[in-house]
Amino acid sequence: MKRLPRIEQYGLIGDMQASAHVCDDGSIDWVCLPRFDSPAVFAGLLGTQKHGSWQIAPASSARRSGSGAVAERRYRGDSLVLESVWHTPTGSVRVMDFMPPRDGAPQVIRIVEGLTGEVEMVSAMRPRPGYGSVSPWIHEAGGRMVAEAGADALWLDTCVSQAEKDGVVVSAFALGAGQSVAFVLSWCPSHAAAPDVPAPEAALAETLAFWRDWMKQCSYDGPYREAVVRSLIALKAMTYGPSGGIVAAPTTSLPEEIGGNRNWDYRYTWLRDASTTLAALLGTGYRQEAQAWRRWLLRAVAGDPENLQIMYGITGERDLHERELPWLPGYEGSAPVRVGNGAANQLQLDVYGEVIETLYLAHQNGVAHCADTAVLHQRLVEHLSRRWQEPDEGIWEIRGARRHFVHSKVMAWVAVDRTIRLAESGALDMDLAPLVELRAAIHHEVCAKGFDPVRNTFTQSYGSQELDAATLLIPRVGFLPPDDPRVVGTVDAVRRELSTPDGLVRRYPTLCDRTGVDGLKGDEGTFLLCCFWLVDGLALTGRLEEARSLFERLLALRNDLGLLAEEYDPVQQRQLGNFPQAFSHMGLIQSARLLQLLTTGPSRHRGAVAVPARRSTSRSRARSPRT
Repeated sequence: MKRLPRIEQYGLIGDMQASAHVCDDGSIDWVCLPRFDSPAVFAGLLGTQKHGSWQIAPASSARRSGSGAVAERRYRGDSLVLESVWHTPTGSVRVMDFMPPRDGAPQVIRIVEGLTGEVEMVSAMRPRPGYGSVSPWIHEAGGRMVAEAGADALWLDTCVSQAEKDGVVVSAFALGAGQSVAFVLSWCPSHAAAPDVPAPEAALAETLAFWRDWMKQCSYDGPYREAVVRSLIALKAMTYGPSGGIVAAPTTSLPEEIGGNRNWDYRYTWLRDASTTLAALLGTGYRQEAQAWRRWLLRAVAGDPENLQIMYGITGERDLHERELPWLPGYEGSAPVRVGNGAANQLQLDVYGEVIETLYLAHQNGVAHCADTAVLHQRLVEHLSRRWQEPDEGIWEIRGARRHFVHSKVMAWVAVDRTIRLAESGALDMDLAPLVELRAAIHHEVCAKGFDPVRNTFTQSYGSQELDAATLLIPRVGFLPPDDPRVVGTVDAVRRELSTPDGLVRRYPTLCDRTGVDGLKGDEGTFLLCCFWLVDGLALTGRLEEARSLFERLLALRNDLGLLAEEYDPVQQRQLGNFPQAFSHMGLIQSARLLQLLTTGPSRHRGAVAVPARRSTSRSRARSPRT
């Protein structure tokens, strides 16, 4: 059996409730049904084929042959319909993979079309529910093949013959030019009636129409539009339609270091990630997602903002107990594989800033502040005013001792600053005097305790000598203006101490013999969101050509489908971490918009990106960060 494909060899399909990862060899190796956070029914991505996969490919190119044959592939237009074209000595075929927006049972549809000549094809589906731990009961029912295990039933419909052998449902068939065969995998509860027999061609037309209509709302018409559009589609695919929650990524435990243990479950809604994702969507014309997320926020936080969690389940669940799955060896042996996330109970003060910033941006973009949101907003600020001086785990969710992270304090300032602005505009009824005093106090403390005057840079935490790429956000959120010497010095220091020779940026020094700050062993790759933050820092401090050059270098790191993981290893030249990553695509969109604004001037694109402007005492202006 050949080695597991690289992360960037996968494409994403989804229905805004669940998703599937399709490799360029025709194998689907990761599917969780019926939700993003459900146990995987195909988990080969974190192990081997025996943990669940479904490959459709020419018989001469099936993965078991070890040939490594790869299809040419692309998304059809501005959609999430994935097309793969195979060329063989006897002819060529096209496979279209997609998940139609749901109206009933969740479905993974694969339509195989003959283009030229005649090609022998094989479909081999090995369902393994329970994250690859369960061998289901596979049998025929009413002329349809079904795999049942516990609460799950997977129905596979096709017009060609199917046979079960050693836990694998196999179909062998030949396609000539102009012929087609469809395979539809439907999930339903095992105790329920069988799902309706699907109509795959109608589902394809409806799926393409959905994405066509969604893209009509896009207001971005600037440079790098193809990359921005592809990133917007990826972000929409990570939105859980029924609730408005947004997952940080649709995978778990894809490693930040091959063979390492920095492997986390990202299939939940971080307040930070969701907030910054919505900032990108709002800035490109999408308001409906912001309205849905605000309703999700009200339900998730409920009447308990004093016990605000930094993340919740996609429908607002609070219990995200972290555990390990020992039967899965992990991607390329990167163990442990984890589900759940223990960081849910951390204190991360910056999330107040990101949430309130998003509520502010929603108001600026025409999403009116409602009475319930105003009450929640006021209680969040009151709670933050009592706790902002505490140490926390910070944006990077350290598992070491709490610290006074500079970024956390800056975002606390953002929370108060945006509240003042909303109050000044009449959207909030709050006493301004104590808020203005609090904003000034936070600003003074950060500048006094979080800045190293010898090196002319803000540091990771009070009294620390280490740097943190999150301080690149200081001009972006308006804490200081871009031309402040402390901002320029911080950008230069991050480039000098946290960047690789080709300009890619690490979050902070991770090796324990240097800091021990995160309480974890091992190292990680460069962090793609931080790389986009450096683009922004260079652009805002007047180095526009350098910013544009770095941005284009980052675009070149995307896979052939325009997708980005969380991190990148510049030595092995490969993507790392959960995939695709909302943070990375949000960063791409925001940097593209900033470059557009600074190139064309704010007069033409007023409000497109909140570019910092000097204010009288504590300076202000706009935007947000990560987990």
